Amino acid sequence: MSQIAFIDLQAQKARLGDKIDAAIQKVLAHGAFIMGPEVRELETKLAEFSGAKHAISCSSGTDALLLPLMARGIGPGDAVFVPSMTFASTAEVVSLLGATPVFCDVFENSFNMDPASLEAAIVAAKDAGLMPKAVIPVDLFGQPADFEALLPIAEQNRLFLLDDAAQGFGGSLHGKKIGTYGNATATSFFPAKPLGCYGDGGAVLTDDDDLADIMRSLRVHGKGTDKYDNVRIGLNARLDTIQAAILIEKLAIFADEIEARNRVAARYNELLKDVADVPIVIEGGISVWAQYTLKVKNRAEVQAGLKSHGVPTAVYYPLPLHRQTAYRACPTAKGGLPISDKLSEIVVSLPMHPYLDEAVQDTIIDALRKTIS
Repeated sequence: MSQIAFIDLQAQKARLGDKIDAAIQKVLAHGAFIMGPEVRELETKLAEFSGAKHAISCSSGTDALLLPLMARGIGPGDAVFVPSMTFASTAEVVSLLGATPVFCDVFENSFNMDPASLEAAIVAAKDAGLMPKAVIPVDLFGQPADFEALLPIAEQNRLFLLDDAAQGFGGSLHGKKIGTYGNATATSFFPAKPLGCYGDGGAVLTDDDDLADIMRSLRVHGKGTDKYDNVRIGLNARLDTIQAAILIEKLAIFADEIEARNRVAARYNELLKDVADVPIVIEGGISVWAQYTLKVKNRAEVQAGLKSHGVPTAVYYPLPLHRQTAYRACPTAKGGLPISDKLSEIVVSLPMHPYLDEAVQDTIIDALRKTIS
C-alpha cells in the first residue's frame, strides 16, 4: 500500500500550476532579493486579509514572537505567561530576552490556554518576585484561543497580549479574524503551516502604529532613518523576497483552502465520533485545522496499527514544555498543569490538508476504526 501524505504540498503546487515558478522567476529577474517589492505587496495583502492595520513580515515564526516582546522592552525580572501545551518557540523567545516563562494549563477539549490557570499563574509569578508583563495564548492546531475570557484578565493585570497564531492564522472567533485580537499577533510561514512558504518566514500583525514602527526597525538591526544609524539593538529578521512572492500566490487561494480543511475535519468528526474522542472547536470559532488531533487510549498501539495500513500520524506534543529539560526550573500555575500532562500522553494527529479527497479520507477512517476496534 502506498504511503499517504501527512501534508500534501505537492497537490497544492499542482493546483497553483506555473504561478509559483513565474513568481520566483520575476524575483530572479529584478534581483531585489532582500526587502524587494513583493515583500511590501505581501504585507499589504496580509493586513487586508486579517483586518489588521499593520503587517510586518520577518524571517520566521520565532522572530515574529520575539519582535513584539523586544519592542515592548520585555526582559529580566518580567513574567510572560505561556501555555505548556505548545511548541518550544512560545517560551523560547521569553527566555532569550532574559524574562521568565510562567506556564499555564490548557482546556482538555480545545487544547488552548485555560483562563483560570492564567489567573493562578499570575499569582505564582508574583509569589516568585516576578513582574507580570505579557501573556502569549496559542491558537493551537488552528483554532482561536478563548480571547473573550483572556482579554479581560490581560487588561485587568496590564498584560501585553501577544497571540501566537503560528498554527491559527486564517481562523476567526465570532466573525473577528485572527490578527486583530490583543496587542499583536505572530504567525509562521513554515512550509507545514496552513499558509506556508518554501522555507522559513513569519509576520507580526498589529493595529499599534508605534509598535509597528519599532518592529520594522528591529527586524533590520535596529536601524533609524539610515541603515548605518542604528538607534536600538535589533536583529537580522527580514523575509526573503522569493518567499514573499511564493506567499502572495498561496494567499490568493488560502480562503478556499480553509473551507476545504473544514470540510475534511467535519467529515472526520462525523465518521470517527463513535470510536474516538474527536476535536471540538470553540463556540463561534472557525479553525484552519493546522492539525486534526484526536485523544485516544493506547496511543502507541493506535499509531502502529495505522502505520501498518500506510497511514502516517504525528504527536503534538509528547512532552509539555514544563517537563522539558530547558524549562523545568520555570514557574507554573498554582495547582500544577494536570491537563497538559494528560494530553501529552493521549493526543495523536491524523493527515490533514486541503487536498485530502474522500477516497483517501475513507482509507484513513477505515484504518483507524479497524485499529481501535
